[in-house]
Amino acid sequence: MTDILISGAGVAGPTLAYWLARNGFRPTVVERSQGLRSSGNPVDVRGPAFPVAEQMGILPALREHQTRAKAMRVLGIDGKPLARVPMGAQRAGSQEVELPRGELASVLYAAARDHAEFLFDETITGLHQDEGGVDVTFDRAGPRRFDLVIGADGLHSTTRRLVFGPEADFVRHMGVYVATLPLGEPAREPDEILMYNTPGRLLSIHPANGDALAAFIFRGPAIPGFDHRDMDQHKKIVLDAYAGIGWRVPELLDRVRTATDLYFDSVSQVRLPAWSTGRVALVGDAAACLSLFGEGSSLAMSAGYTLAATLAEAPHDVAFARYETEHRKLVEPKQRNVSRAAGLIVPKTRLGIGVRNLAARVGGTL
Repeated sequence: MTDILISGAGVAGPTLAYWLARNGFRPTVVERSQGLRSSGNPVDVRGPAFPVAEQMGILPALREHQTRAKAMRVLGIDGKPLARVPMGAQRAGSQEVELPRGELASVLYAAARDHAEFLFDETITGLHQDEGGVDVTFDRAGPRRFDLVIGADGLHSTTRRLVFGPEADFVRHMGVYVATLPLGEPAREPDEILMYNTPGRLLSIHPANGDALAAFIFRGPAIPGFDHRDMDQHKKIVLDAYAGIGWRVPELLDRVRTATDLYFDSVSQVRLPAWSTGRVALVGDAAACLSLFGEGSSLAMSAGYTLAATLAEAPHDVAFARYETEHRKLVEPKQRNVSRAAGLIVPKTRLGIGVRNLAARVGGTL
């Protein structure tokens, strides 16, 4: 039986593990965190991911955790409502589900855990491949040998760094940052996402599924010395970016100061000339991060399904090439549209905000 190591237990990793097991492989998933991450923006399961979820039998579980947002409410500079935009996921017969990212990861893990070995609080420290397999060393566990290794470990992929090269060679900052913070209480508006903009800044409050989530999305250049794991640094960046802004911003900045569960990162894209080399391949954000605006979770699920299917049909070198050819057709159009999406959500100027708000009022869309 073919042994396959997957690095990352987010969205792509458990999806891939589930389908590899279904296709006769023996998957092991290694995850740096001690458990599944609970923070992050709500995400959508739609498009190519929806039939994958149907075939996995997880749609009822996804709908159980579905967010309560029925519409986006666009606010003016004074905080008063300007426009209401209905949410597609709430329409009758909709083939999409919006839910918190952590809940999606939990559902996928529950589907895969009986079919794969999971090692939490563990990370890969070294990879050496030869014609017959890959020798892997870990931070805590003893060394092991696998037939294949798949990096599903996100934007800051350890697998990609060890095998393909430094992060700076492949990760492109898109001029935007995002921070999300669970508020630990229901939203004041239980079925609406509130969107408040000033030039280059957005604050949104999402009702999620009962525990409101604040998101700070703002424009800014690459930050020298940025450390995606340094929460104290992240808090300072957010506090500086939103200083002096009105509406509910001061109240929510106080929450940032005392937060213990703050997600923060650059909105970035990953672009590599190839997603595999030898016996190592990448999926999800590790291969082609779309970041905040690009349906990354849905495409990560689709990638896991496609990679498992191609491995079941052909030797790994042929399968990796087929998977990449097929999945790039879905990824590349989304990557090209990120700047447009950022312009709608975080306009740079007052004029841009006014034009966006007018379109929302007239057409009911963003």
